[in-house]
Amino acid sequence: MSNIRKAFENGKAFIPFITCGDPDIETTAEIVRAAVQNGADLIELGIPFSDPTAEGPVIQGANIRALSAGITTDKVFELVSEIRKDVKIPLVFMTYANVVFSYGAERFMSKCKETGIDGIILPDLPFEEKEEFTEPAGKYGIDMISLIAPTSADRVSMIAKEAQGFIYIVSSLGVTGMRSEINTNICDIVRVIRENTDIPCAVGFGISKPEQAKAMADISDGAIVGSAIIKIMEKYGKDSPRYVGEYVRMMKEAVSEI
Repeated sequence: MSNIRKAFENGKAFIPFITCGDPDIETTAEIVRAAVQNGADLIELGIPFSDPTAEGPVIQGANIRALSAGITTDKVFELVSEIRKDVKIPLVFMTYANVVFSYGAERFMSKCKETGIDGIILPDLPFEEKEEFTEPAGKYGIDMISLIAPTSADRVSMIAKEAQGFIYIVSSLGVTGMRSEINTNICDIVRVIRENTDIPCAVGFGISKPEQAKAMADISDGAIVGSAIIKIMEKYGKDSPRYVGEYVRMMKEAVSEI
């Protein structure tokens, strides 16, 4: 069984996204630990990239700050090795195909296995072109996590049947970022997923408020939040672990309400 499944074993999952290296590696480690201590069930670690096409201005800004501060993929792997000394929940990378390709897919997946990464999300990788990455990922037991968007339509069942780890449901068209409301019919997407797989699914893109997280978790298996957390990091910098922890606790309590 995939280690990622553990994130969904105790009710609805809350999944924070954290850009590695913003404002620095040491603070990233503290933020991850604060998130875990306050109830995060799985954490998405963003490996910064110079052209993050799926990201809105908030996460783009975090990528730029982290790269300017000298973050590299190797430094992210070192970070994971460090936090894995005490962080036991599932960890997945969210980055871009070019990051993995330029590092070498085989080498990248091997390092994921070595350091304790459970899965990887590549939002710019078309479903039909994933073989170049799924083969080395499978070799090292790394789950390739699929995204399903409102535009996936008749491809939802096909993607669901081949899904690994969990399915990332994109709530809205466009890039990441906070939204006042989510209008996509997530229920229909979840229904098709349930008809084709028992892999858990969680909803992300646009969620920032407890009531949004609860609404999305009520119809899926969890909620994913990125931009709202990155805004906290941008505001508080090296002091942000405490504030991220408080936010994670609030959001975890929201998705846990019955």
